[in-house]
Amino acid sequence: MAWRTARSRGTSERTWPSAFWTLAAIVVPPISLLAKIRIVDGHKLPREGPFVLAVNHYSELDAVMVAVAVWRLRRLPRFLAKESLFHVPVLGWALRATGMVPVGRTGSSADAQHTLDVSQALVEHGRGVIVYPEGTLTRDPDLWPMRGKTGAVRLALAGDIPLIPVAQWGAQEIMPRYGKIALWPLRRPVTVVFGDPIDLAGFHSDGKPAPATLSRATTVVMDRIAEMLSTLRGIPAPAQRWNPAEHGQKETGRLDP
Repeated sequence: MAWRTARSRGTSERTWPSAFWTLAAIVVPPISLLAKIRIVDGHKLPREGPFVLAVNHYSELDAVMVAVAVWRLRRLPRFLAKESLFHVPVLGWALRATGMVPVGRTGSSADAQHTLDVSQALVEHGRGVIVYPEGTLTRDPDLWPMRGKTGAVRLALAGDIPLIPVAQWGAQEIMPRYGKIALWPLRRPVTVVFGDPIDLAGFHSDGKPAPATLSRATTVVMDRIAEMLSTLRGIPAPAQRWNPAEHGQKETGRLDP
């Protein structure tokens, strides 16, 4: 319960010694050279206690941008990560050492129980987690948020945890979707915007929420992210989120050209 001890002294979560400091020393300097990260409304990220961030996903590099933004706001950036990654040498150690959260994709009852366990752990330890509801890089040809999966909503509802939408833009200029990283010019602008917590009161239920309820709540989340991204990009977002199934595309994995 080291985090609770640090919090009771009125200090930041980052005062807790962890592998994050080592990773931050490795990651933050080069990212600061590649990108000039601008944080908008960072005060909307809770300074303590649990949270779930729901973020749009359009570049293999954008997760690092969000992680650095959250770090600069003095919270530890933990992600939901595919369970298979935890078995990769070195990477698996880093994921475990930093408290990343393994997640399966089977949709089984075991996964549902795992969601409940993760929510309880977030509440107990006052931690936050970053979730990409899309599950993979967006298939939308114009990089708008596509249809989301229900994981972020399930986590938030299970633990009554604030669900905060985040829109980000700019990382595609450094590393296009499924493209190669461009090292020049340096310090290209990347903006990360934090939104107000989404009101999920109307989606609570006495028992396990029905799939249709979770789907409706997720639509609200993705629409909010698209609205924020529209303001950030200065152009209207599509009225409907992109549905890969309607375009003959796989829901996960690399997008076929």
